[in-house]
Amino acid sequence: MTDRRRRSPTGMSGRRPRAAGGTSEGKPHARQTDTACDDHTGHSIVASMEEVLSRENMLAAYRRVVGNKGAPGIDGMTVNDLETHLRNDWEAIRNELLSGTYRPRPVRKVEIPKPGGKGMRMLGIPTVLDRLIQQALLQVLTRLYDRTFSDSSFGFRPGRSTHQALDRAREHIASGHRWVVDMDLAKFFDRVNHDILMSRLARGIKDKRILKLIRGFLQAGIMEGGVASPRTEGTPQGGPLSPLLSNILLDELDKELEQRGHRFVRYADDCNIYVRSRRAGDRVLDSVERFLTKRLRLVVNRDKSAVDRPWKRKFLGYTFTHHYRPKFRVAPESVKRFKSRLREMFRRGRGRSLRRVIGELRPVLIGWVSYYRKSEVRKTFEELDQWIRRKLRAILWRQWKRNFTRARELIRRGLTHERAWTSVTNGRGPWWNAGSSHMNQAVPTRVLSQLGLVSLIQKAHELRR
Repeated sequence: MTDRRRRSPTGMSGRRPRAAGGTSEGKPHARQTDTACDDHTGHSIVASMEEVLSRENMLAAYRRVVGNKGAPGIDGMTVNDLETHLRNDWEAIRNELLSGTYRPRPVRKVEIPKPGGKGMRMLGIPTVLDRLIQQALLQVLTRLYDRTFSDSSFGFRPGRSTHQALDRAREHIASGHRWVVDMDLAKFFDRVNHDILMSRLARGIKDKRILKLIRGFLQAGIMEGGVASPRTEGTPQGGPLSPLLSNILLDELDKELEQRGHRFVRYADDCNIYVRSRRAGDRVLDSVERFLTKRLRLVVNRDKSAVDRPWKRKFLGYTFTHHYRPKFRVAPESVKRFKSRLREMFRRGRGRSLRRVIGELRPVLIGWVSYYRKSEVRKTFEELDQWIRRKLRAILWRQWKRNFTRARELIRRGLTHERAWTSVTNGRGPWWNAGSSHMNQAVPTRVLSQLGLVSLIQKAHELRR
């Protein structure tokens, strides 16, 4: 082993990769022209296993997987164990990948509740080693495919975000396309047809080892209760490669919509098509459903899909106002889901100090308002701020328990003796008292801010600036 290899955190070879099918001097083999294309910078992109296993690509994949942490797969190996495993076995693993004999392990089945309590979402957690290989594949294939994707596709793409998708949707509405075909694909990630997906991949990838490896990941199966069930369809969410594969498949839908001249925005399996009338929307929904069923064997969930006004539908957690130049606002469903999450935190906080409760709330509030900072309707943030402050005051009222303790605390915080005892003997419950004038005076907003409470409306204003 060379000194350079010993310095590598993964024990991966320090040799420069050969071009696909080429010599050590880099002279191209005849078949390389089938597996390479030029990106917009003029550099050659080679979709070959050698490129996937190059030192630079594998080290970048290693850093990403370790940085993401994540749960172990069926073998129990953690990201902390990965370095030692690679130092001992990387050469054998690399030879298996180059020879096309590597077999991915089944994924570990995990179910998490869907937002709003609408059932469970199934995740498939690959082993750490498989995640590393998927990440290495993802990096090469993204360079190959991303530049070919539609400009109206925003999900899981470098340099693109949900906020950009929302901006594009607002542009379509402002241009007069004030009806939306809101399509929901039923269990999309569970119903991806492997043969159709692989045929799309084979159009751009000629290295059969990569195609075989991807099919191996698709068909690796799911481990549940010690038994591995084979998969004949679907790309389980949980692995790095799944989002790119979904984009490759749905790119055919994007190209069809572009060919028809439609204005649309797609983020992963969420697709909104903007039209000028309900009649046009009904016609588009029917024709696109036929296309998806016939060409991609995907099912449109008619119960969740609709042709409606954009301000009556939710897209990426937002909705719009009905103005001709529409404004962003947080969708009511998103507010309801956020409150449900906070209620769990408030229940856990009843036996803790207010400072500790606010400390746990702070990152959640900042994360939420960072995503919804585009909302231009102040009322949502103002009402949430008031609701959160009242919840915190209710925690204090419960913690004080007895009337004597409550009166003592109110007097200590500036209320007169008479008003304090009148307040604690009013016979009302914690929620009513938390919204009353005596608790607002005893625990003003200024005190909660000093304890670290984030004001959503102020934070949103700061982030927009």
